[in-house]
Amino acid sequence: MYPNDFESPRERPDPDALLAQMQAREERAARGKLRIYFGASAGVGKTYAMLNAARKLVGEGKPVLVGVVETHGRADTQAAVEGLELLPLKQIDYREKKLPEFDIDAALTRRPPLILIDELAHSNAPGSRHPKRWQDVEELLDAGIDVFTTLNVQHLESLNDVVGGITNVRVAETLPDSVFDKADEVVLVDLPADELLARLKSGKVYKEAQAERAAKHFFRKGNLIALRELALRRTADRVENDVQVYRIEQSISKVWKTDAALLACIGPRAGAEHIVRSCARLANQLNTDWFVIYVETPQLQRLPSAQRERILKTLKLAEELGATTAILTGSDIAREIVQYARSKNLSKIVVGRGHKTWPWLTPHNKRISRFAPDMDLIEIGQGDGEQFGPLREISEEKIIYGSRWRYLWATGASLLTAIVTTPLIHWLDLANIVMLFLLTVVLVAVRFGRGPAVVSTVISVVAVDFFFVPPRFSFAVTDVQYLITFAVMLTVGLIIGQLTAGLRFQSRVSVHRESRSRALYEFARALSGVLATEQIFETTRTHLERTFRAKVLLLLPDNEGRLQPPTSNTPDALDIAIAQWSFDRATPAGIGTDTLPNSDFFYLPLIAPMRTRGVLVLQPEGRRWILIPEQRQQLDTFAALAAIALERVHYIEVAQKALVGIESERLRNSLLAALSHDLRTPLTSLVGLSESLTRAKPPLPDTQLSVAKALHNEALRMSNLVANLLDMARIQSGEVKLNLQWQPLEEVVGSALHASASYLSNHTIETRIPMDLPLVQIDSVLIERVLCNLIENATKYTPPGSLIAIVAEVSGRMLDIAVRDNGPGLPPGKEDSLFEKFTRGEKESTTPGVGLGLAICKAIVQAHGGKIRAGKAPEGGAAIVFSIPLGTPPDMPEELVE
Repeated sequence: MYPNDFESPRERPDPDALLAQMQAREERAARGKLRIYFGASAGVGKTYAMLNAARKLVGEGKPVLVGVVETHGRADTQAAVEGLELLPLKQIDYREKKLPEFDIDAALTRRPPLILIDELAHSNAPGSRHPKRWQDVEELLDAGIDVFTTLNVQHLESLNDVVGGITNVRVAETLPDSVFDKADEVVLVDLPADELLARLKSGKVYKEAQAERAAKHFFRKGNLIALRELALRRTADRVENDVQVYRIEQSISKVWKTDAALLACIGPRAGAEHIVRSCARLANQLNTDWFVIYVETPQLQRLPSAQRERILKTLKLAEELGATTAILTGSDIAREIVQYARSKNLSKIVVGRGHKTWPWLTPHNKRISRFAPDMDLIEIGQGDGEQFGPLREISEEKIIYGSRWRYLWATGASLLTAIVTTPLIHWLDLANIVMLFLLTVVLVAVRFGRGPAVVSTVISVVAVDFFFVPPRFSFAVTDVQYLITFAVMLTVGLIIGQLTAGLRFQSRVSVHRESRSRALYEFARALSGVLATEQIFETTRTHLERTFRAKVLLLLPDNEGRLQPPTSNTPDALDIAIAQWSFDRATPAGIGTDTLPNSDFFYLPLIAPMRTRGVLVLQPEGRRWILIPEQRQQLDTFAALAAIALERVHYIEVAQKALVGIESERLRNSLLAALSHDLRTPLTSLVGLSESLTRAKPPLPDTQLSVAKALHNEALRMSNLVANLLDMARIQSGEVKLNLQWQPLEEVVGSALHASASYLSNHTIETRIPMDLPLVQIDSVLIERVLCNLIENATKYTPPGSLIAIVAEVSGRMLDIAVRDNGPGLPPGKEDSLFEKFTRGEKESTTPGVGLGLAICKAIVQAHGGKIRAGKAPEGGAAIVFSIPLGTPPDMPEELVE
């Protein structure tokens, strides 16, 4: 049994925490329970496991309703559904089709105790009550209905980009991680990669054709192994959270060694950085999380600024290396460390090897081991250049006063007490006189601090002996009991002085902290309502000048990342080059830094989550101010708030511009549609009349016939232009619906060439289409329009007699169709911008058109699920290539094959 001083602390439960736990239990009791069958990918058996669990409950007499189950044609899954009650699916009308979806209204009407909802991340068809199936599940849970569901790891929002980087497939259907984290139970359904591939090959996951494609893309062995690791890790994180919640609910303070996370403890000595780096290497070796804490006691609060700045730099180094850091306050370092470790369930504590200290003091590492015998204590050896010996601190008196007059005041106060009390010796007992002297010691400690209180105590003892203890006016003592009185008086005076001075210092620290917190709160509240950059300038300048007593400037970059100097009130000594250096490297410069420390300014970059937003420049009234660690820490917080506010305003402006652009585009499309519709009828008539003139019987004279042909060509060109405008308006409004049919490409190309015959009279056309080209599922009218636009574009930008080639070839699962020429080629750097609306080539002044043809081509190709690109042709000119998916053509009837 350890001495009482080293007994492990037993914490009293927090009443507020207990009340919150009771309220949470009541809410959970009224809410349905959610069980998620979680797996790495499709085919591991999540749905099958869910159905088997449901069948067992039915066998026990519990009612179960199947809301929706996706069997994907798997025989085992279909067999598992048999015998379970099915909820009829709701038919949703969408684009002239009927889509079956989960009927949440029918489920709420039935109110079964348990319902099965497969594929939690599924996106509901437009017209459903909720856009996502997990939102349906939330409504069921709120109604008190228990839910069993399934989920793959790639559908978690936080892992979506990770999975996309592994598989090169970006999953569109995701759900928030909070849904997964709030589930009452998670069941991991795991299957090794080789077994899953065997199931895929045998047709137990997908049908043969689909399985073959999946094996070449998503279901590669490396992908499956990586997804399995992600699923296992995510489940482990979830289980770790469950353990933490259970320990809190059950008020368990004992550490359970379920995690290998490390807790590094640092102090103000020079070896702290060595501890942090050693712990970082150890955490990397163990592949685990790690924490770094610093415990600030009243003694450590009186450290000089240089040592406190070193502590902050060490904590910042730990954060850069990936640690979670915290600064704790308390009077007992070992107790605070142990309590923090127990609250985080951290079983491994990393400390530096004990330094030399005073003989009567127990090292912290030994006290930690006595407080927490169930924890592992890892000692880090001393690094090169570490200092030994007890920690030297600066006394609070040197911080606050720095003058010897306070000792004279303390001496005078004690002597004044003796002078005032001497005439009262006949009316006051010696004990009361001693109390008056102790009161003087307390007042001195409150006013002047610890050192003067000690001096006042010693002088008070001497004064009592000289003035009040017989024989008076002598230091001789006739009664031994007076020696005990003097010893008790001296001890009590020293203790009172120590405690009072400590409380006084802590009170001052608390006042300063409250002042800093209030300033931060006021600044954050003021920034929360600003909607313009100018308001951020004024708010930041006003609050920082009032809080830090310094001149403040904000420098923001232009579109090229160059800081713009302020238009007014610019100090002559301000160096924009230093500010630009700080902005480019996201590193402070100027006073108190390693870069130009002799500057009169302090340059602090405004680092926001997405990018650096500017530089905050301060010119403090005193250079020593910026060296105070607490002030610097508060300034960093101010800068972070200002940076976040600038980023928020920036994205508000971006959103407003996007909204204005969308509205402008909508209005422009409406105007184009209206004009095109009104012009189409007269233009059609004009084309027909002009064509009649060219074919008139008897023929017109040559001059009139030439005019008629020119009129016909211009009317035809204008009609095509109006048709382009109308088509673009229809595409933008979403009115175009694809009529997808399996078509031979050569027929579509032939129709396009026939429609473009008038453009090709002065050019040579060549087609290279393989005879064995498969059928493609396309809207033949729209693809013909794409080819016509590309052919017309080639004729416009090539001289007469140029070659135009139409080439088709299979590339993987895509069909590439190219329109090439041997003309001058594309303008350099415009390969991507050519497909934007109203974009023209270099010959804008001589070539007719408004720049919509390629934009329409891009919209049509994308509607088919394809891509379009521009580049250089092998013939030396331009090449426009669009790719469309091949798909799986239907089997030809036998009579046609014969």
